[in-house]
Amino acid sequence: METKLANPAPLGLLGFAMTTILLNIHNLGFFPVTSVILAMGIFYGGMAQIVAGLLCFKQGKTFAATAFTSYGFFWLTLVATWMLPSTGVENAAATPPAFLGWYLALWGAFTAFMWIGTWGNSKVQQFVFFSLTVLFFMLAASLWTGNEALHKASGAIGIICGSSAFYLGVAELLEEVKGKKLLPY
Repeated sequence: METKLANPAPLGLLGFAMTTILLNIHNLGFFPVTSVILAMGIFYGGMAQIVAGLLCFKQGKTFAATAFTSYGFFWLTLVATWMLPSTGVENAAATPPAFLGWYLALWGAFTAFMWIGTWGNSKVQQFVFFSLTVLFFMLAASLWTGNEALHKASGAIGIICGSSAFYLGVAELLEEVKGKKLLPY
């Protein structure tokens, strides 16, 4: 008898959502990057999303598996980018803002293609990926130009994106628990 796996999407969505919201509170200028963001990036945004992605692979859900594992590794690489320069490891110098902009632009391009994969799915899922695409490109542009207003505006977009992912994660979780759709998505 095969065991039914739980839906891993709420875990992945909430890991992404809460970490994204915290980082973008920073991007708005309210707090510096601290151990709270680093820890969330490693464990909830990073590892929890990777676990969710691997469970999606097991269920044969290629899109969700690719999304969760990719964004989980995004968080781990972002945190590593911030932390490696302080380790003394050779060639682990701080990344110049313009090069970090290219890193974010590549993630924006990846996310734009993932957004195409959401067409025909729920409107909230489409919005999460669309707003994340906008966020990555806005952050890249702010790093390339040094425009602080653009950076802060991207923080607002990031909070909206993270909040929409939070809503979707909760909606899917409640649907699984209650056996019916309680929140439209």
